[in-house]
Amino acid sequence: MTEELSKRLQEAIEIKQAILSDTKLLEQINQTIDELVFSYRHKGKVLFCGNGGSAADAQHLAAELSGKFYLDRPPIQAEACHVNSSFLTAYSNDYDFEVAYARYIESVGRTGDVLIAISTSGSSANVVKAAQKAQELDMRIIALTGSGGGELANIAHICLKVPSTNTPRIQEAHILIGHLICEQVEQALFAKQ
Repeated sequence: MTEELSKRLQEAIEIKQAILSDTKLLEQINQTIDELVFSYRHKGKVLFCGNGGSAADAQHLAAELSGKFYLDRPPIQAEACHVNSSFLTAYSNDYDFEVAYARYIESVGRTGDVLIAISTSGSSANVVKAAQKAQELDMRIIALTGSGGGELANIAHICLKVPSTNTPRIQEAHILIGHLICEQVEQALFAKQ
């Protein structure tokens, strides 16, 4: 059992080392930070969507932005699309779950807002449709995916591809990348206050 634990920990370390040595991915993370800072400075907001563990990451990261990360500072607007459970379940029941996030984005998204679409495969149908709707609204789209990028890679302005096909390891890297983004956005907006 200890050998298996060591193997999994080594996998996680190797993925993080691969991210650290990937200058293109690091530059894309910096570009993502710039996108969010620009949106916030122009009265925009950040919306997140994902399924399962990716939905949990979406909610977690939205809380880091809207509440606080490190700094005691004013709130900024960030929301995970699935937290309005009455909307999500009613719309999914009456129409189709695949378009529920897209409909929600249509109701609250505006030009200049940012959608962060999280999908380990990059091809979750409801997340792809959400990104397509965000595209129609002239929102900026950031995707967090695994190594393939899936359909989201073709829609997103920036696709942050974790160099792995292993779902748990991808999700672990997504939350790390998300934390890096939240920390730097907070620093850019509030560090001098």
